[in-house]
Amino acid sequence: MGKIEIRNVYKIFGHQEQVALEMARNGLDKDEILKQSGCSVGLNNVSLTIGAGKIFVIMGLSGSGKSTLVRHLNRLIEPSSGEVLFDGDNILGLSPKALRSFRTHRVSMVFQSFALMPHRTVMQNVVYGQRVRGTEKQGAKRLGQHWIEAVNLSGYENKYPHELSGGMRQRVGLARALAADTDVILMDEAFSALDPLIRAEMQDQLLQLQKELSKTIVFITHDLEEALRIGSEIAILKDGQLVQVGAPADILNNPANDYVARFVQRRQIGVQAE
Repeated sequence: MGKIEIRNVYKIFGHQEQVALEMARNGLDKDEILKQSGCSVGLNNVSLTIGAGKIFVIMGLSGSGKSTLVRHLNRLIEPSSGEVLFDGDNILGLSPKALRSFRTHRVSMVFQSFALMPHRTVMQNVVYGQRVRGTEKQGAKRLGQHWIEAVNLSGYENKYPHELSGGMRQRVGLARALAADTDVILMDEAFSALDPLIRAEMQDQLLQLQKELSKTIVFITHDLEEALRIGSEIAILKDGQLVQVGAPADILNNPANDYVARFVQRRQIGVQAE
């Protein structure tokens, strides 16, 4: 379980949403739409299929639409047009009650900013999803302890977020998502605020956990090296449009256009410099 289909999704930000949407459908680019309507194009006719049980990476530079796209997958952002399907069901048709259940049971999220509750301990943060779901306290605590140990935070159960390093807070965020036991985990620039060594450790940990769990993970990054290292498949966005989807080897060996080629070239220069 956990297959995701994104079908012809547009997202327009601004007061003349329908006017700008029609412009996008008629082929006008992002800059021209902004000039004529005052609206910003977040996503422009994006269609993707994300297979279950894999790490799918969505990458691009700032403003490419990658974070906007991932927030459509749990309806933190509503599309201007299009469909988002989980295992064949269009989540855009969910009632408020069904949407709450979907977010509680089907999808969890790890944020770049950690998004931990400062007044709760590590354990309380990790088991929060289970407690909201109605899991009794001791059962939630046993589950929380399992995932705290899995992300190497044993001994920190009763610490508060301000007592932890950035890398440790990110581990708490990951443990919280894993403890929620959802089919899909969304990770929005989850490691980008970390120091390089800690970032590499978190990547290693994610890959090891994925071997054991086979979750559907949608991972957002602006770093090609990170995408190549952890992704089973990579989608690259530019100005809200999908420009290439493929396995890491496809992206490296057959860049679809100059934009993708520049990503690859920067990586090659970095490797040569090393």
